[in-house]
Order: sequence, then structure tokens, then C-alpha cells
Amino acid sequence: MPKQIFKKGKRYTFSDYFDMGNPTQEIISALGYAFATQTLTLPRETTEKEKIDTPLIADLRDAYYTLIPKISINSEIAKRELMIAPILHAVMRSVDARLDVEYPVDVDEKLSGLIDYFFRAKKELIVIEAKKGDLEKGFNQLAAEMIAIDKYEEDTVPSLLYGAISIGEVWRFAVLERNNKKLIKDIHTFRFPEDLEDIFSILKGILGNSQEITPP
Repeated sequence: MPKQIFKKGKRYTFSDYFDMGNPTQEIISALGYAFATQTLTLPRETTEKEKIDTPLIADLRDAYYTLIPKISINSEIAKRELMIAPILHAVMRSVDARLDVEYPVDVDEKLSGLIDYFFRAKKELIVIEAKKGDLEKGFNQLAAEMIAIDKYEEDTVPSLLYGAISIGEVWRFAVLERNNKKLIKDIHTFRFPEDLEDIFSILKGILGNSQEITPP
């Protein structure tokens, strides 16, 4: 039986999950889902880096190295605007997808709030920024948002829901196997701007690739 971690009479928003001290396993189990951490084989635009949109990647990297020395990034909004949003906007220019920013979701007293970025194409992707630069606690919030979307949507949706959490300098991905009610956290992380080709390739692969890749 899942451990009881919710207080009776309290309404939980997504940001509350960031502040929970419980392990990710307990939080996800309390919401009725299974959890695992493993190496994910994520969709990619291509396995050959030279085929990725090199000029676009170069523009993103150049903009970062030009602007960052001139700007004080001391807030979550600044990181989102200068380090996360430009990547997402670049991806949107090259895929056929819909993006909702601060998408409202209200499932029940345990799951409600705003999702930073919700992409919908042949597959779906949630992207959120981790508060206070804490990737681990931020993942708990991402997990809650992915489960909320799974519960919120109709049955005619892609069988895999993808998620990404970023603190600006670091990204981590996850996938929710909707049929199995299992959320998988990728064991790997990707650095920005060092791994920009990988981040861009994965985001574009998720939103632009019509075939789903089942986690091992």
C-alpha cells in the first residue's frame, strides 16, 4: 500500500511537490504510478551530429557566449528567458508542434497548477524549470505534472509522454509509459551549452519524430 504523504484537506499545486521532503519513489507511488531510474534511449533528430542544424546551433551558442558576460542571471525568470526559452523557440521553428506556455491543469486536490511549457505534436512533451537551481527536487515537480497531464487528457493520446527538467545549465529527461503507469527518469544529464547538440537533437526528435521509442 502506498505511503500516505498527503495531508487531509490540503489542496496541492505542482510547486508543492518541489518542497516535499519525500523521495521521488514515494511521491510517485502515492499518486498511483511506478517509478524507475535508468538509461533512456530517447528519440533524436539524427545520430550523426553533422546533420543537425549546425547554423542554428551555432547561433544559439554564440548568443549565449555574447550575452551571458553582460547580464546578471540572478533569478529564475532570467535563466528561463536567456538559457531555456531560446532553445525551445529554436526547436519550435523547425517542427510542426503546438506550444502552450503556463498551461493550466486542474485534476483534483492533489494535482493542479501551471505547466511552464507544454508541447503537443505526434508526441507530447512537458518542459519545466527547476526552482532554486535544484534538479532533484525539481524532478518531483516534473513527475507530478507529467502524471497530472496523463490523468487530465482523454484516452486518445500518444502512449508515451516525455518530460524535461532544466536549471538552465543542466537538463534531464524522463518518459511516462502511460499504458503501464510507469515514470522513468533518465540516469543521464546534459549540460548547456556544452551538450547543446544533444539537447536540441532530443527535443527535435521527440517533437518531430513520428515513431515512438519504447524505453528498454
